[in-house]
Amino acid sequence: MEFETKAIHVGEEPDLEKGSGDVVVPIHLSSTFARKNVNEPTQGYEYSRTGNPTRDALEKRLAVLEDAAFGLAFASGMAAESTLAITLLHTGDHVLAFNDLYGGTRRLFNRILDPHFKVEVTYVDARDPRRIKEAFRSNTRLIWLESPTNPLMKICDIAAIAEIAKEANIPVVVDNTFLSPYFQKPLRLGANVVVHSSTKYLNGHSDSVGGAVMLSDEGLYRQLKFNQNAMGAILSPFDSYLVLRGIKTLAVRMREHERNALRLANYLEEHPKVKRVNYPGLKSHPQHALANRQANGHGGMLSFEIKGGLDEAKRFLESVKVFALAESLGGVESLIEHPALMTHASVPKEVREQGGLTDSLIRVSVGIEHIDDLIADFGQAFQKIG
Repeated sequence: MEFETKAIHVGEEPDLEKGSGDVVVPIHLSSTFARKNVNEPTQGYEYSRTGNPTRDALEKRLAVLEDAAFGLAFASGMAAESTLAITLLHTGDHVLAFNDLYGGTRRLFNRILDPHFKVEVTYVDARDPRRIKEAFRSNTRLIWLESPTNPLMKICDIAAIAEIAKEANIPVVVDNTFLSPYFQKPLRLGANVVVHSSTKYLNGHSDSVGGAVMLSDEGLYRQLKFNQNAMGAILSPFDSYLVLRGIKTLAVRMREHERNALRLANYLEEHPKVKRVNYPGLKSHPQHALANRQANGHGGMLSFEIKGGLDEAKRFLESVKVFALAESLGGVESLIEHPALMTHASVPKEVREQGGLTDSLIRVSVGIEHIDDLIADFGQAFQKIG
């Protein structure tokens, strides 16, 4: 089956023998499941933290979307990342991470893993795979990547880094939230694990918070499954239903997100009040060729630097009307935010600026509204900054 078909049907095959033939999987709200025999759970279900039919349906679909053998659904993207980190790392281990990451991921690394578990993290510019290899230590146990990165839209060569990591027997984790499995398949490129905030494009409607992990290593999956249950960071049945429903339109939505984002990026690139636009779909992006090679689309995320500084950025952000000034991304509605004051506020100013995240940087999640309305909204906001 092609992607669009799998996104609609996998995990929701009607049960015409034992069930009622539901075309949409029921929301199984029960916290516990009765059994006839003491040592035999009914159809394998005993307690909803351990397993739930609605969540199981979603996890099947999550796996197939990323061409993985296994999928796991968590209560949030950070719950997924935390469970993954605790499963893969031990005290004294060393992690290599892209130097442009979501602020919440850096917070997990710097303020939880490092001080409480003595896991050291080194941030490198992974756009050059050689820098990854040069940063290896004897205790390096994990490579953590985003591509494109949040919020500067940097691209790394996942296949090249995966090959280097394979030689050293170090697993590679890729956060694929920005592009979604519709546009990019990190496991095909050699990554070992893919992580998502399902809050974003997978759900796509800004009404559910969740996370996902997809992989094909059965041994690691069993460890993650055990920890998911033991730590309790599971996605609720109702949220599982919402993500299942959202995924059905993922392919259609991603095509519209990309079309609008490219139009908006071109508009911004030509605007006299814009210093720089970060969008891999633009030919001016320094890694445009790599982006084309390892993904089949560029998604709906972009960032740009407005001419001026913090005051101009704030005035612009507070002037938009169609765009919602809000954190998060990946919904059908367009969102806009200021990374330095919002999503990446926990990153020290000197670290932000060293990596290129300035006070004039604005991040945009381009929705699927009519592009003319989005451009007009930006036009009137630019007028407000003088």
